[in-house]
Parts: sequence; C-alpha cells; structure tokens
Amino acid sequence: MTEDTGKNVVDKTADLTEGVLKAVEAGQRAALDAVRKFVETIDKTIPEVGASPSQRQTVIDAALDMADKLITTQYNFLCSIVQNVDRSVSKSAGKEA
Repeated sequence: MTEDTGKNVVDKTADLTEGVLKAVEAGQRAALDAVRKFVETIDKTIPEVGASPSQRQTVIDAALDMADKLITTQYNFLCSIVQNVDRSVSKSAGKEA
C-alpha cells in the first residue's frame, strides 16, 4: 500500500468517525428535545399534587428512562459500526502492506 493510499484510508475512517459522532449528538439532542416537550405537556395537563410521588412523576420518570435507553442503544450501535469499520480498514491496510 502506498503512503497516499494509507492517508486516504485514514482520512475516510476519520470522516466516518466524525459523521457517526455527529449522528450520535443529533440523536441525543432529538431525544432530549422530545422528552422536554413531553414533560412540558405533562406539566400543562396533569397538575402536581402534594409532596409524595404522583402518577404524574411516574410518567415523567418512565419517559426519562425510555429516552436514556434509546440514547444508550443508539450510541452502542454506532460505536459498534465504527469498531467494525476500523477492523475492516485495519485488515485491508494489513493485506495491502
């Protein structure tokens, strides 16, 4: 493998990694925005009553938990993609050397 080809592979891998990180960030922002809007809707429609945990708080906690799981799943999936691409590029670079 020539030096130019090696740099090209590294550049493509770096671009892919940057794209994945941007996708993760966009997904996280979208999930947080959705939860924020959901909580605002709950606040408008279900009043907070008393000091003890209410059904309102249970619903909000469940929404936050769901958003956290979605973000974590997306992050793990995208990390897996990057790792697999990295392994493929490393194997390919090793064969061409």
